[in-house]
Amino acid sequence: MLILTLGSVTRKGANMEQSTGKDIAAIASKPLQSLTPFQIIWKRFRHHPGAMAGSFILLLILLSILLAPLSPYDPEKSDTTQRFQPPSLQHPMGTDALGRDMLTRVLYGGRISMSVGLMVVAITLVIGVSMGAAAGHFGGNTDNILMRITDATLTLPSLLVLILLSAILREVEMPLFQRNSVLTISIVIGLLSWMTFTRLVRASFLTLREMDFVTASRSLGASSLRIITTHTLPNAIGPIIVLATLGLGYAIIEESGLSFLGFGIQPPTPSWGNLLSNGQENFIRYPWLAIFPGLMIFLTIISVNYIGDGLRDAFDPYKVLQKAGEM
Repeated sequence: MLILTLGSVTRKGANMEQSTGKDIAAIASKPLQSLTPFQIIWKRFRHHPGAMAGSFILLLILLSILLAPLSPYDPEKSDTTQRFQPPSLQHPMGTDALGRDMLTRVLYGGRISMSVGLMVVAITLVIGVSMGAAAGHFGGNTDNILMRITDATLTLPSLLVLILLSAILREVEMPLFQRNSVLTISIVIGLLSWMTFTRLVRASFLTLREMDFVTASRSLGASSLRIITTHTLPNAIGPIIVLATLGLGYAIIEESGLSFLGFGIQPPTPSWGNLLSNGQENFIRYPWLAIFPGLMIFLTIISVNYIGDGLRDAFDPYKVLQKAGEM
């Protein structure tokens, strides 16, 4: 009996080794060398169902807001004869208290909210990546000073500071800081959103600066700027892209929150935040005034989050292939 059992185990082990050998051979036979890094990332990304669905929804939203000028209605022109019309073929999202078409205002509001989100991401990338790269590459006193500044900024109550900065900049008598200026809101949010980027980039640079290719570049006399821009930063770009994608959703939420509280984009200029704020006043009798702007915020945020999840998996260098033919 013992001999039969050992023989069975031996045969199972041999079968497992043979199967593993076939899997390894199948993976090795794939022409990975012929694929560019972008192609490998794309092949991984498209195997994430949530990321693909999020990309499709976000693309539809972007196309809709870009084509907003094709609407036959003026987003700011009132028509009191059409007040509080429910959703219909003529007005798919109904009308508001002044008879303005809600679909048109939601699409134009999406332009404002998306613009703020993209500008905030750009501001946070410039500040956060610069400080994180300097802290991680140089270390020492530079790292200590920059990280203490980052920690001090993180201790600030973000919502209260956002409201305070927004109120101050709105009172500055400069053309750059106008009451409804997208740039004003973007600067306010961006100044309090770069710390996460700084910490992420610093952590990546602390690891990468000890790599052999960085040491080789330094021994060949390459300057710090060249090492950062040519060698270290390109190898840290994956996590930065993922965080930037998630930061877009965060910025849209922040803009919507400020506008909802009355410190963001001011009416009659529409944004998803102030449309949602105006809709709450008549939510019981006319719920569509708040439902549709809120739905657009929800769809945009969840789409961006799923895209971020997909990018995180696609850029993960330690991703384990679940099947030999994935790539």
